[in-house]
Amino acid sequence: MSNFFALIQNENMKIYRKNATKVMLIILLGMILAAGLIIKLNQPAPKENTQWKQSLVQQNKMYQQQMAQVKGSKQAVNYYKQTIATNQYRIDHNLKPAQGMTLWSFVESAAPNAALLISIFAIIVVSTSIASEFDTGTIKLLLIRPIRRTEVLLSKYLSTLMFAVFCLIVLFVFSWLIGGIMFGFGGAAEAHLSYINGKVYETSWVLAIWKNYLLSCVSLFMMVTFAGLIASAFRNSGLAIGLSIFLMMASSIIIQLLGGYSWVKYVLFANTDLTQYTTGTPLRSDMTLSFSLTVLAVYYVIFVIIGWLFYTKRDIKA
Repeated sequence: MSNFFALIQNENMKIYRKNATKVMLIILLGMILAAGLIIKLNQPAPKENTQWKQSLVQQNKMYQQQMAQVKGSKQAVNYYKQTIATNQYRIDHNLKPAQGMTLWSFVESAAPNAALLISIFAIIVVSTSIASEFDTGTIKLLLIRPIRRTEVLLSKYLSTLMFAVFCLIVLFVFSWLIGGIMFGFGGAAEAHLSYINGKVYETSWVLAIWKNYLLSCVSLFMMVTFAGLIASAFRNSGLAIGLSIFLMMASSIIIQLLGGYSWVKYVLFANTDLTQYTTGTPLRSDMTLSFSLTVLAVYYVIFVIIGWLFYTKRDIKA
């Protein structure tokens, strides 16, 4: 066991000492800073609205009329229901909506694009970590020690996931700081309004943000595993990186093209977006959260077994 923890420590040292990793973190921080500056410079000064309750009442009336016109669209109906319920909750509990961008709305808006960027970084890390050992021949130096190939592969995989978590922490802290500096720390104690099963609840923004992070990381988790499979099978980091990023970026297009077929629900990318269940708009009406988790588990087991077999059973060239 001590050897395994030493392997993880060694892999982490490899990751964080690379100049490429430092560049990745600089890109992540630069993207957040650039987003804050762009929004700050282009956002007009918010105006004080003393009649906000009347505005929300009028808004709800308009949404109710629009909802009656789009009964055929479940997604649109759910959106209007959620917005109407949230507006009514604000009216009933005297919770004035924020004007313009705030600290927490900036943190929330920065999450999707940053999570995609972190996914790309994690794919690069796991692909180069696995394939480079064979390219450089350093795998032989590892295997002359009393360590099994399974432990080596698992240490690389876990270290990559730890790197992804570290990036998420950096994302949260830095976007919070930039959001506070750009838009003020006054709203830091603001409650987050969540719409769950037809009712509105006050929750913590921190919990809400990290919930979104975790849901966004389902795709990251699966694509990192897939990239590890490709890197183990072909021992080519470029192929693993290119194929994994291509599939991740093209996933929405693939689902749109296959959306008319009933079997699309068994496709991996139809199940990686678990927010479809939190918003009440699943891809197909017969899809449930438990169904998607089962499909993801099956794909995950397949990826792990195939990747493990390739990594542990293939001969190492001299």
